[in-house]
Order: sequence, then C-alpha cells, then structure tokens
Amino acid sequence: MQLVFLSGGSGKRLWPLSNNARSKQFLPLLEAPDGSMESMVQRVVRQAKEAELNAQITFATNAAQRDSIINQLGTDVDIVAEPQRRDTFPAIALAASYLYFTKSCSDDEIVVVMPSDPCTEVGYFLTVARMADEVRHNAADLVLMGITPTYPSEKYGYIVPEKTTNTAGSMPVSRFTEKPTVEVAQDLLHEGALWNGGVFAFKLGYMMNIVRKYIQAASFEETYARYTEFPKISFDYEVAEKATSVAVVPFTGKWKDLGTWNTLTEELSHRTIGNVLLGDANDNTHVINELEVPVFCDGMKDTVVACSPDGILVCAKDKSETIKKYVDSLTLRPMYEERRWGTYKVLSDVQYEDGTRALTKTIKLRAGKNISYQIHHHRDEVWTIVDGEGIFVLNGESRKVHRGDVCCIRKEQYHAIKAITDLVFVEVQIGTPLVEEDIERFDWNW
Repeated sequence: MQLVFLSGGSGKRLWPLSNNARSKQFLPLLEAPDGSMESMVQRVVRQAKEAELNAQITFATNAAQRDSIINQLGTDVDIVAEPQRRDTFPAIALAASYLYFTKSCSDDEIVVVMPSDPCTEVGYFLTVARMADEVRHNAADLVLMGITPTYPSEKYGYIVPEKTTNTAGSMPVSRFTEKPTVEVAQDLLHEGALWNGGVFAFKLGYMMNIVRKYIQAASFEETYARYTEFPKISFDYEVAEKATSVAVVPFTGKWKDLGTWNTLTEELSHRTIGNVLLGDANDNTHVINELEVPVFCDGMKDTVVACSPDGILVCAKDKSETIKKYVDSLTLRPMYEERRWGTYKVLSDVQYEDGTRALTKTIKLRAGKNISYQIHHHRDEVWTIVDGEGIFVLNGESRKVHRGDVCCIRKEQYHAIKAITDLVFVEVQIGTPLVEEDIERFDWNW
C-alpha cells in the first residue's frame, strides 16, 4: 500500500507562527508520548507507523515545503513537489505519476491519499486500512472516509451514503454536498450524512486513467514538465463527484481540524510555550513565544498570544480566524524558515538613506550538513561564528572555524560552510537588492 500525505497551504490562520514557507503542519507545538514536542507532520507519520499500516509514505507538497519535510522527517519518506500550486487534483495526479513511473508500482497498487495535519487517534488509521481492503476487494473504484459529525457544521463538505444495512464495510455514496448552511447541514445529519475527511483510496491504475485524460506521458519527468496542463481544481470536484463507483467507510472517533488558534490551543498540553510568565488572573489563555525576549500576561480571558519573528498576535480565541483576511498586509517576508540543513531567523532588516540594505540572520546548521558552494552578485556577507565548529570555504580554500571566528565574503566570491558539530553563526548581508534569488550554486567536494 502507498500512503500519500498532502502537505500544502499558506498557514495564514496561524499567523505569526506560520507563513508561506512554514505552514501550520510544521509547527512543533504538540506533545509527543515521550514528552518532547512534535509537529502535526511528525505526529501523523508516527501514528501511521504505530498503526502498522505497512505502507510506503510519499508527501505531495510544494517546493517551498520540501526542506521542512526533510528537516522534520529525514529521508524516510519520498517527496513529490509540484512546480507550482494548482490545488489537490493536480498534486494527487503528479504523485500518482511518480508512483507509477518512478516507483514502478503496478495498476493494482492500493493508494490512500490523506491530509498531513489531522488531529486524530489510532482508530483513524485502522479505518484507512479498512478503506484499502474495500478497494482491494473491488467494493468501489474510489473509497472515501466519512467522519461521523458531532454538530451541523458549515465548514465541511458532506458525503450522503445510500440507505443500507451494511455497516461492516463500506456504503455506496448517494451524493455530495459542499459546505452547506447550518440549516441544510442539520437536515443532512438526519439523512445520515458524514463529513468529508479528505481521505481517498483507489487502485493506482484507476487514477492513472484519469491522469491520461489530460497528459499522455512516458515518464514522470514529462508529466512534471507538462504540469500546467492539469486543470486547477480540487480532487473532490474533478474525481470524487464525477465517480460512478464510489463508496464511503465511516469513522467515529476523535477528529479535528487544527486550522485556527481557537482549535489548536484546545490540543496544547501546556498553557505556555517559550519564554513566558503568566500572572494569577488569567483564564483559558495560551501564550506561545518564539522570541528571545520574555512575555508577561495577566488579566487575560479566552485569549491567545503568539509571538514570532514575523510578528505578535493578541486575539480573543473566538475571533482568531479573522486574522486570515489581514495577513497579506502584515507579512513582508518569512522571518523564520526551516531548510534541509537547519533553520534561520531574521533578526533585523534595515534600509539606509542611499538605498543600501542590511539584513541580519541567525543561522543554525546541523552537524554534518552544509550550505552549498555559491556566489552572490549583489551583496557582501559577514559571518560570525557563535557556537560549534565547521569548515569554511572561500574561493576554493578551506579552513576550520569555531566560536569567535569572522568570515568576510565579498560579491562574486565563492563560499560554503559545513558543520562538524551543530553550528550557529550570525550572517549580516549588505547590498541592494537583498533577495533569496541572488544566489548561484556550484559543486564542491567535501
């Protein structure tokens, strides 16, 4: 069985901790069984493995999130990064092409596609196994997971099954209803409707036949190059609602979308994370602080406070979803990013009277990892090593560096650095313009 996790989104509703490069599923805010902190992505992969699904895992994502996945999960999972964001149908089509061409999976291979950020329990993954069995035994071409609703919500799509006495396996689907009003949702619940959990199971050949309607390709690379020929549409609209043989397997258990601060804080094990001090007069208040400076709160009720290099949020929990419509006017650039080699945090970004800018970052490079051999055309850089040991390369000459060393890099100079131990250094960029695209990479044999 192949398990494909969908990882996308811009993370606007969990600003300022999430941004275009660091979506909500990568925030290490949840407590793992061993007491450490883990992200939604790390948790869902752990749960899938604990359920012993015996599945190969592939992440369907975008280029901006590739490094975060590698940083948090290592190389135990495959990654298919779409060249541009085009909704869930193209992303799943590209992942199916990868499994078919690159992984050489057969037409009969069972594929289960699911979100990478559900807040759920082991029964959810047992339901995934049941879905795979239903596809394997040809109960339907497409099998969906239906979440048993707990209230008439207008936030979710609904799956209406046909009336049947068969509750042991799957139920044929009568129709779909997308995000109805609360009144219509109430009527749907009386019909036995289920929330659409965004989990789909099918045989690979079924999906590849749909892929070939748009792209007749002989390789994954060709499919990738012609990616824009896929329509920009959701899998639900393009596949599920057009399917002539579709069934649903119900899941009754814990399931929640942690898409807002209000729902996320309900799952946090601690009221504070980071350098935070709470006074005595706080009621149902959560504070998350990723900054080095302390945060003190008192007299707060039903409030969330979140602090990161991107900004500071102070909001009533029941109003936290409104941040989504303001984020675009608040965000200048990601101030914190995960990369496959480690992380960086922007400390300051200043422009002087003559137009020259100075950008200061703290960069953490994991032991054994390196930043590529590269040059910049528009900026000088100064690196100050503050912790650890590494190997610094400048114009083909290498030397060891450690705490207190300063590395000066001028425009057009070739440079790289590799961490021997975990390495921390402060980078000051000076020039115009200061953009991530001002980089040209070359091979270097470490």
